[in-house]
Formats: sequence, C-alpha cells, structure tokens
Amino acid sequence: MDYDLAKLPLKGLLLPLSEAAAGMARLDERVLRSRVGQGLLERLHFADACASLWVEGELVHLEDLVLHDAGHDVRAPTHELTIARDILRSRRRIAAQPVGWALSADGLASLRRSQAADAPEQKGWASSPAGGEGEGAAAPTPRQTGEAEAVDDDPLAAELATIDALLVRSAATIRDARSFGSRAEAIRDALVYDPGWNEEERLAEWLAIRTRTEGLPPVLQGLLLLDAWHSLQVLQHASWLGRLLMGEILRDAGLTASGHLLALSVGLRTVPVERRRHPDRDTRLLAMLQGVIATADIGLKEHDRLTLGLQLMERRLIGRRTSSRMADLIGLVMSRPLISTRMAASRLEITPRAALRLIEELGLREITGRGRFRAWTFA
Repeated sequence: MDYDLAKLPLKGLLLPLSEAAAGMARLDERVLRSRVGQGLLERLHFADACASLWVEGELVHLEDLVLHDAGHDVRAPTHELTIARDILRSRRRIAAQPVGWALSADGLASLRRSQAADAPEQKGWASSPAGGEGEGAAAPTPRQTGEAEAVDDDPLAAELATIDALLVRSAATIRDARSFGSRAEAIRDALVYDPGWNEEERLAEWLAIRTRTEGLPPVLQGLLLLDAWHSLQVLQHASWLGRLLMGEILRDAGLTASGHLLALSVGLRTVPVERRRHPDRDTRLLAMLQGVIATADIGLKEHDRLTLGLQLMERRLIGRRTSSRMADLIGLVMSRPLISTRMAASRLEITPRAALRLIEELGLREITGRGRFRAWTFA
C-alpha cells in the first residue's frame, strides 16, 4: 500500500498549523519554567493513557489506572486496564530516554516488543555447579566419593550438599521454563497475530514516508506520519503507538524544549469520531490539528489549576514544624491525579492512620463516595 503525499491542502492547513505550533510553544514554556511542570507532565501521562483507550473505543477509569500503577488495585485488572498501563509505561520510557530514541531502530524494536530473543541464555545456568549436565539429576555428588563419610559426619557439609542439589534442580527448572517459553511464544504468535500481516514491511514503508516528509514543518510531518501509521496499519495490536511516535517526532524536532511528550489523545477526545475517521485525508488532518490545539489548551488550563492548587495547599504549611510530612504529601498530590491512603502511607513511610490525618488536615476532596478504598484529590 502506497501512501500518497501529493496534493496536500497547504492553504487550508497553514493557519491551524501556526495556531497548533504556537499553543505547543506556550505550553512548553510553562512546563519549562513552572514549579508544577513535572507534576503536570506526570498527570498528562495518566490522562493520555486513558484517552488513548477512549479514542480506540474502550473505557478505562483514571482512578483504576492510578491505583493499578501504584500496585493498590481494588479489583482484578481488566484487559483494557492492562493496555492502559502499557501505554503509560511506554510514555514514561520514551520521555526518560534521549531525544530520538523511540524513532531509532532499537527504540522501535523495543517498543514493539518484537525482538527475536529477549536475552542471551547463560549457559552456566544449564550446568550443575559441579560441572555435570544431567537434566534429571536430583542431587549431584557435591563432594568426591572419598568424602562421602565426611559429608555424613559434618553437619555443615550436609547443608552445603543440600544447597548444591537445590541449585541443580533450579537450573533444570529454568531450562524447562525457557524451552516452554519459546514454544508458548510461537503458539501466541499463531493464535493472536495474523501470519499474513507483515509488520516489518509495513514499518519499512512507514519509515520511507518519514524520509520523504523530512523537509516539512514538524507539526505537519507528525500529522502525516500519524495518518500514515493508521492508514498502513503498521501494528496489529498497538495502534496507540503511532500517537506516541508523533510526540517523539515533535520532541526530536526541538518543538518541545522541555522534552515533554505531546498528549495528543487528550485533545482528540474533543474531536468528533466521524471527523477523526473520515475517509477524506484532508478532513482527518484538520481534525488531528484541532486535537493538537485542544491538547495545548487543556494543558495550559491544567497548569493554571495546579498552580492555584499548590498555592492554596502551601498555606497549610504555615506554622507547621519542619519535621511534618505534609510538604511531601503536597508533592505527591501534585504528581498524581488522585491518591489513596495506601499510596500516601507507602510513599511517605508513615502509618495509614497518620496518612489519613494528613489528608484531612490538607483539606483534600474525597471523590469516590465509598466507605472503603477511597481516593482524594485537591480540587
């Protein structure tokens, strides 16, 4: 499938492109110089992960994702929640790596999780500590035959022999697990992935389109590559990765000096689905541009809200002793859309009751309406 780059509606795109670039520049400048900048970026990670599922037609509650990320689930995680967690981790990983890593061959292979081998097998694990390689050996002779009586008489030697036997059994179990894992991987590929879906070929075509669009403005290049990603259907089960790669393209071009990753899905939620999936490419490009503009606007409003909330909460610190953990609690509240008692207790290293008392003194708002497994936010 060839993605046509001819006849771009440049005249109709010029004004929205400039507005989108200006909005992103304003947001990036706020993030770069603000005290709540890192907290805003962390909140956008969560919001974009949930919005990515929403754009794909699935629903994941922000509360469930925050608690699942902290390891404090109140229910068994669903399949959609697992995907949202993968998006969240991928965003954090891309943001933590050097600029341009996600667009490199190693970065793409890592994000796609399609490397042929996870790690080189250590042959030393497959052999016994004494040098034997018998797969079914239950307990190798830890000492030479002449030392058998010494083993029986020496309690320490007997304990060492037991440890040697355990190591050999563990090595055999690891070998079996690895061989089963390779067979399971082949079965998974056959059951979950279409054998005729050549991801390597589609990815190579997408990379060729990236080369052809190198001379275009970064925002337009990112939009074209995102549209091509969906049109070519590069990956079968990770269409959300294209939006993260668009953010990396803008970051690689230097459009976001703070290094933050564009949370495009947050803005795309405001665009009607019939425009986002319109058969006409020009309509889709304008819809995505509207999403970029909305993302910048939402980010600016969230930044102002966080700044005001921080100022209000810092007033609670007046007159408190220096050993109080309330300042740490404020930092936690700024970095998460919501918190629970267990999250506060584990992060601040205090008892749940002490965490609940600090939450009440800080004046946070309870948002779940439950008697148990409650969660709080500052506004």
